[in-house]
Amino acid sequence: MNSNLRSQLSLNLVKNGFVLFLLGLITGFVIPVMRNPRLGLSSHLEAVMNGMFLILLGVIWTKLSLSPTSQKWGYALALIGTYTNWATTLLAGFWGAGSELMPIAGNRLQGLFWQEVLIKIGLGTLSVAMISVCIMVLWGLKTSSAEE
Repeated sequence: MNSNLRSQLSLNLVKNGFVLFLLGLITGFVIPVMRNPRLGLSSHLEAVMNGMFLILLGVIWTKLSLSPTSQKWGYALALIGTYTNWATTLLAGFWGAGSELMPIAGNRLQGLFWQEVLIKIGLGTLSVAMISVCIMVLWGLKTSSAEE
């Protein structure tokens, strides 16, 4: 059962990686119509890089020594973090918002109050999610190599 779950999550991570990679490519086409094209470029690059991250994570997923609960949490956090990264920077690019937490790409543009709040929530969420995933993967690799 545990091996079956691990294999299924591995495959799903790879599939989601390709979906996110494709979204990144498509995002590249809409950069010129954004209020802040620089954040649009950030969104494009985040999706492409996070898509590759998910694919690589899927490739090593079966090597991790994690409990089924940890596997599910790691999987969910990886998807939340990577898709939120793309979506938050995409919205910030269209809205011309987010310069407070992304000063270089934000280009001193400010959105409406609710847009700024949403971007802050998104950036905070993805940061916690991605750091958690990295810690879980490192733990799973450490435990995995110690068992061999």
